[in-house]
Amino acid sequence: MKNEIKKGNPFALLPLAVFLILFLGSGIISGDFYKLPALVAFIIAAGVALLFNRKATLEEKLNVFCKGAGDSNIITMVIIFLLAGAFSGVAKATGGVDATVNLSLSILPSNLIVTGLFVIGCFISVSMGTSVGTIAALAPIGLGIAEKTSIPVALVIGAVVGGAMFGDNLSIISDTTIAAVRTQGCELKDKFKVNFFIVLPAAIITAILLTIVTSGYNINLGQNYEYEIIKVVPYLLVLIGALCGVNVFVLLGSGVLFAGVVGLATSTFDIYGLIEAASTGISGMYELCLLSIIIGGVVELIKYNGGIDYVLYFITSKINSKKGAEFGIAALVSVIDLCTANNTIAIVAAGPLAKNISEEYGIDKRKSASILDIFSSCWQGIIPYGAQLLTAAGVAGISPVEIIPYLYYPGLMFICGILSIAFSKSVSEKFKAKNIA
Repeated sequence: MKNEIKKGNPFALLPLAVFLILFLGSGIISGDFYKLPALVAFIIAAGVALLFNRKATLEEKLNVFCKGAGDSNIITMVIIFLLAGAFSGVAKATGGVDATVNLSLSILPSNLIVTGLFVIGCFISVSMGTSVGTIAALAPIGLGIAEKTSIPVALVIGAVVGGAMFGDNLSIISDTTIAAVRTQGCELKDKFKVNFFIVLPAAIITAILLTIVTSGYNINLGQNYEYEIIKVVPYLLVLIGALCGVNVFVLLGSGVLFAGVVGLATSTFDIYGLIEAASTGISGMYELCLLSIIIGGVVELIKYNGGIDYVLYFITSKINSKKGAEFGIAALVSVIDLCTANNTIAIVAAGPLAKNISEEYGIDKRKSASILDIFSSCWQGIIPYGAQLLTAAGVAGISPVEIIPYLYYPGLMFICGILSIAFSKSVSEKFKAKNIA
């Protein structure tokens, strides 16, 4: 039975409207959706939120903002972001990315090279926790494969992007996964299990499609790939540790130390190089950390002024079932991602609303976290103005729009997400029964 929900105040959502107008407006006018940094747009939105509600003093509103910005979930998320950045930076500096790519390419049959490239992208993105980093590492290889064969460049790059989005959605060190589980209050390993079984069919079908589509091309790369297996081990340890349920702080801290030992043992860098690599990785997370803190404060002010109550009232007035609530969460995060072109921002912004909706309708925390991550990631992997397609297109020297017809995995991920909601009862019961057994 539903709890009574306050009607709230729609005008309290003005800060979000200001953010979207500034961010989207600058992108449309300039043709570059990263012209105005999201952090700047959200700081302006925070200013608008502080001006709202004359009944409260500025000091009271600042206290509310700081309460939201310093929420334990936000700060925990920030610490995890920093640790994930350190691990990614050190592991990459050891040559782990190149070693993983070359190891994979060396064992793949030539007639499955594009399918293999997709699989490699899945593994690397799950290990690295970044889709853009995976694309930057694999796109040049994909371009080289396309140049040595008659396979269209857009098709090969589409496979790379698909593999990158697989890990963006699933990796336990991905900022989207971290944001999803922290905002919903569930465990990383539990969200991974639910999420994995939802998107696994999409990955399998994508591999089959790529194999069929490229079967008519003559492929013979005739190249030997050199690698050091020890440099792949840090990624494997983090992946295995995550699946075993090791505490994320212990896991990432150990990952940084082990990757550092590997780098020192192989003379890839000295102790100062190790520190620099960790620092570089952490620095790459600064903007995301600040964004999370600012968004946490803005959302708390919006909640204080009645905006969250209004959104909940509006959504719940349109839906009368658990499935309808799940579709509402999916629609909410999808719209925000399409507007911001950043799936992490979309999850952080939609997360508090999604949690309230899930609590109202009895949605499993693991499922709501998975919905947030799946629907933000699938759109992020398709929009031509997102960092993923812009990076891929820039390396390949083609238009982002040319890649869209070959983005099999993001499209199938969307379909699997829809089906998981449509058949949510059976999926949830099956997962629960498996855990009990």
